[in-house]
Amino acid sequence: MKRQTLRIGTRRSPLALWQAEHVKGLIEKRLQISCSLVGITTQGDRIRTVPLAGVGGKGLFIKEIEEALGRSDIDLAVHSMKDVPAEIPAGLRLSAIPPREDPFDALVFKAPPASLGKLTAGACIGTSSLRRACQIKFHRRDIVTRPVRGNVETRLRKLEEGPFDAIVLAVAGLKRLGLHHCIHEILSPEVCLPAIGQGALAIEIREADAWLHEALQTLHDPHTSAAVEGERGFLAAIGGGCHVPIGCFGKVLEGTLELTGLVASLSGFQCVRRSKSGPVAEAASLGRRLGEEVLAAGGAEILDEIEKTLGALG
Repeated sequence: MKRQTLRIGTRRSPLALWQAEHVKGLIEKRLQISCSLVGITTQGDRIRTVPLAGVGGKGLFIKEIEEALGRSDIDLAVHSMKDVPAEIPAGLRLSAIPPREDPFDALVFKAPPASLGKLTAGACIGTSSLRRACQIKFHRRDIVTRPVRGNVETRLRKLEEGPFDAIVLAVAGLKRLGLHHCIHEILSPEVCLPAIGQGALAIEIREADAWLHEALQTLHDPHTSAAVEGERGFLAAIGGGCHVPIGCFGKVLEGTLELTGLVASLSGFQCVRRSKSGPVAEAASLGRRLGEEVLAAGGAEILDEIEKTLGALG
């Protein structure tokens, strides 16, 4: 049944609230339906001192929100797409994906101007992401990486107060929070492939709400959706969680989807990287085939070793 006011579930971080407010504004403007935000604390928000790779599990930042959606406590949820696991719970669906913000990663330096290439041996880069850390170490094996947790503002404060020469943050988050001036170097995909879905938003609803799905298509961007579908196909084939060294990036050019994906070792010494292109209509299968190629080329052995290492730590 169509509601007079839509309740949007979201995490409570400043970035998540910005994203939810952004979607709220689009819905109210284009659909003429009023919305309210419902802040929800997730497991990922509660765990602040342990590196995410050591926590394990999937959906650390969305599980409680999806549960609220399933209970009808909210009508839709807004997620960062990179937090959404490959499998969606029964009864729910990803309904719309708005146009993507810049999908790449940025280095923020304590003492700019600087660049990854100009950092001295032994310099310390802070990142909570194994994906980022492993790719950086692959290109600069003389650099140290250390975990840094917290929202964007917290990490920027830790950069100033802590032992870091630089930290890595998503360009999209910095731009959305009006922190463009903090972006000192954008890492090219040749250096650091982004996370699956990075820079994109996911609007999730109940499958039964067909009217809402139809209405939300005015917010949906087909090019972003195709790229993300290919990336998520890669994730599904790899079978890894959101917090292992997996990267994938897709872009649509004249009806063709170009995908590049990789798996890296924890040391950064090994990196299996492959690319594949094909019709946009075959995005998901293209991503799965790319994932299978990466696994066959040595990615499976890398992931097995990572699982053993993280299992021993846990």
